[in-house]
Amino acid sequence: MKIGILQTGHSPKELLGETGNYADLFVNLLAGQDFEFTTYSVVDMEFPANADVADGWLITGSKHGAYEDHPFIAPLETLIRDIYAADLPLVGICFGHQIIAQALGGKVEKFKDGWAVGRQTYDWQGEDIHLNAWHQDQVVALPEDAAVCARNDFCENAALIYGKKAFTVQAHPEFDGNFIAGLATHRGPGVVPDAQLDAARATLDAPVHNARLARQIGSFFKERSIA
Repeated sequence: MKIGILQTGHSPKELLGETGNYADLFVNLLAGQDFEFTTYSVVDMEFPANADVADGWLITGSKHGAYEDHPFIAPLETLIRDIYAADLPLVGICFGHQIIAQALGGKVEKFKDGWAVGRQTYDWQGEDIHLNAWHQDQVVALPEDAAVCARNDFCENAALIYGKKAFTVQAHPEFDGNFIAGLATHRGPGVVPDAQLDAARATLDAPVHNARLARQIGSFFKERSIA
């Protein structure tokens, strides 16, 4: 199965040699599930010819806001709607979660209560799930087709399922503790409050459910289900 990765941002340059770029993190996360990957750096205006060149699509995180005025935003929203109309499975993570919601009629904004960084606990349909996060923006109004499948007190719409068409997650199952440490060093200072960066560093070695999310993403691509 061919998965097209729509890369909407870049890893900090200081981390590229060790971790690779955002698309590489997803290739590693989904390894062993018989996927073939092609990356399109849409943040650099590199777009696929059309929605049908892949069997499924994944949209990465980004330092940009979905509501900001960047050249790639409008054509990405058009592509999202084309993928959705073509009934191809679509997965979005963090910025991907947000831009899919926005493209399909929801609303994204900079959250008034600030940032979520590092290991977070989510109520995933009655079960506690731990994932790393790095965001201030949130989906604050849902598209018509979206249903919430995970939340916590800070983020009401932490994971969404759009029937058999799309599955999106605000947190980062592709981020391990080392990557969070790198972000805290190279992107956090002066942007995220120091106390939150310290709290994130304190949980770098705590377990997260990245492997579970990898299985759910794989299941959604192949079976249109996250069960």
